[in-house]
Amino acid sequence: MREPNVIGDWQEYDQDRAGLRVRVHGLEKAEPPRGREEAAEGLTYFRFRVTVENRGPAPVGVHLEDGQLDVRTGADGESALLDWRNSQFIEGYDVYPLRRATAVLYAAAADTSLHRVDIQVHVRMDEEWTDRHLWSADLTLPAGVTETAAARADAGEADLAGQVSNYLRREAERGQG
Repeated sequence: MREPNVIGDWQEYDQDRAGLRVRVHGLEKAEPPRGREEAAEGLTYFRFRVTVENRGPAPVGVHLEDGQLDVRTGADGESALLDWRNSQFIEGYDVYPLRRATAVLYAAAADTSLHRVDIQVHVRMDEEWTDRHLWSADLTLPAGVTETAAARADAGEADLAGQVSNYLRREAERGQG
């Protein structure tokens, strides 16, 4: 079974794209810099980042725009509003070895659904589509907890961050059944 990543985890690509990895990180409530969309009336804005890193031997052309991201919130997985006007995408950028490119994205959803945020990313590299990968988090937790959850769970710590990581894994398993 493929488990979702916890926000902050790196996802390594397979042999065909060895040396390339992507992650969703920096999830936090934040107002957009150029003002709110009319369609976001009554919704809570949040921001996250998608970073592509090249550890391979050659440059890779990276393209990531609004149609390649799917943001879902709540237990029913309702679609969040992705604010393309305020977001900064990666459009046809060559990521050289040992370099990164980061997109900063703004989305909005009902405050009551932010206990579960799922972000699916489908990056295009060198005009070919990569596999889709999913990251999950709880935006209602205190800052910093989600990005350290996986590391602490792997270390076997029984603190809140480890519990969050284990909870997300169980929810993913239950959703696959």
